Amino acid sequence: MPINTDIEIHAVNVLVIGSGAAGLRAAIAAAEAGCEVLIVGKRARTDAHTVLAAGGINAVLGTRDPQDTWEQHFADTYKEGYGLGDPAMIEILAREAPEAIRELADWGTPFTRLPDGRLDQRFFGAHTYRRTCFAGDWTGRAVLETLARRSAGIAMRERFYVSGLLHADGECFGAFGFDLDTGTRTAIYADAVVLAAGGHTRLWRRSSSRRDENTGDGMSLALRAGCRLADLELVQFHPTGMVHPEEVAGTLVTEAVRGEGGRLYNALGERFMTAYDPERMELSTRDRVALACYTEITEGRSGPNCGIFLDISHQDKALILERLPRMYRQFLEHQLLDISTTPMEVAPTAHYSMGGVVVDAETTATDLTGLYAAGEVTAGLHGANRLGGNSLTETVVFGRRAGQAAAAWARDRTTISRPSAVVTAVNEALLGLVKRGGEFARPIQRDLRTLMWQRCGVVRDEDGLKQALADIEALTERARDVDVSPTAEGYEDLAHLLDLRAALLVAEATVLGAIARRETRGCHNRSDYPALDETLTRTLEVSSTESGLRLASRAVLKPAPELARLVERTADLESTGRLVE
Repeated sequence: MPINTDIEIHAVNVLVIGSGAAGLRAAIAAAEAGCEVLIVGKRARTDAHTVLAAGGINAVLGTRDPQDTWEQHFADTYKEGYGLGDPAMIEILAREAPEAIRELADWGTPFTRLPDGRLDQRFFGAHTYRRTCFAGDWTGRAVLETLARRSAGIAMRERFYVSGLLHADGECFGAFGFDLDTGTRTAIYADAVVLAAGGHTRLWRRSSSRRDENTGDGMSLALRAGCRLADLELVQFHPTGMVHPEEVAGTLVTEAVRGEGGRLYNALGERFMTAYDPERMELSTRDRVALACYTEITEGRSGPNCGIFLDISHQDKALILERLPRMYRQFLEHQLLDISTTPMEVAPTAHYSMGGVVVDAETTATDLTGLYAAGEVTAGLHGANRLGGNSLTETVVFGRRAGQAAAAWARDRTTISRPSAVVTAVNEALLGLVKRGGEFARPIQRDLRTLMWQRCGVVRDEDGLKQALADIEALTERARDVDVSPTAEGYEDLAHLLDLRAALLVAEATVLGAIARRETRGCHNRSDYPALDETLTRTLEVSSTESGLRLASRAVLKPAPELARLVERTADLESTGRLVE
């Protein structure tokens, strides 16, 4: 089908790229500040990746534990990040979370409440106190639907793919993309842009992300526009994802299963956490449990689908249906398996990107003037291991800040340069991808995900990582010959190629960081460097140059003395019946 050569032009004050919780919250803030806002997303407004967040959202409300403080939330977050988190970002999160969650509740999020009407809170993710609000085991969907209702009056283009940012002389002036159904290309001029396009966990063979999301495309957009990416090697592998059927392999099995008493067994029937953390057992930290599961599998004690077994069948079925309704339905739907009677076979799955675009803590501004970023696409908050429940809080706290900062910049901007040559170049680059070729994007995507799982997965070593670089280079060469032939059914194959090109670039940046981080810290396990190295308490940053990607490092900032003392007093949590990340 011949491609339409016409380009549409659209202009707004603030463009938001990404329709998840961070993007919608940014759009709401910018609209409330009086700006004309446009949201663009690859999916529908109520179907972004946020819907997969199950466990809860954190804020110090003191409902269950009045002694809790924002300072303790800070300490828990900083400590769980192994000293790599940005203290300024963590403090903003801890201070502003209560207002953000109360706001969601006021807007209609159906959080679970106590009989007196206050928001209930539970233990989750290595918190000293109970500070996680929740809506059953579907909190992310509840939050996203609330934000979707609140933003209903804001213009949105669904099924729109952004192929490049428009920028000149160090300033961003919009984005360029196309409609996934019609192929119509649009240059969207904007006084300010907010990037909220998610992480890069779909680069791994087993991932809790759905197909065609979290491919690193947002990170790639920023990197190619001159922004720095940081700590991409810090990827959280959740211990328990589904292993079959193939189309749902990696789909998250929520930590709440272990929180409600779920037990882990290998194929020999051994409750193997006794060998890895006999005190906390299944309630150990997420990185330790993931490593334990991975070890049992690689040493040959796995089940028929190369997983280990998570068993909740000793609990009463009524409790399972009340506390874990989504998990019960999930296994019935995909495996015809009743988890109240039969163990689930599970394995580690790539779950969350701690690294991403470098932003200013206060404003979420990137290195490119006029471009702001929020949510999983950014770096700085989580360090080397994310505190459970903080990701949803991050979306609303920093989404709001990003929208406010973008609106302020848009209002104050007196002149803006929009060189037509930039639009022409981005358009020609996109048109150049529509051609016949001998390769297809999907098989190369699969090969990339497999090599990242094998070479840069739960456990890494120098030889495997260097081989990964060579393999990525070979796949990049294959990607030059991908066939893109639009049809009446749409332009999905063009999107697949763009996803692949982004994934290859971000995979290279990830592996470079993993090679340089010659230590084991949090989620990053190096079998050849099993100890934490204090000299590597540094942020590893990647930038794009004419000669390729360049890696640099910088020292991380330290907390204020009073907060540092609280971090030191915050002991590693023992098994207390709470869910520990």
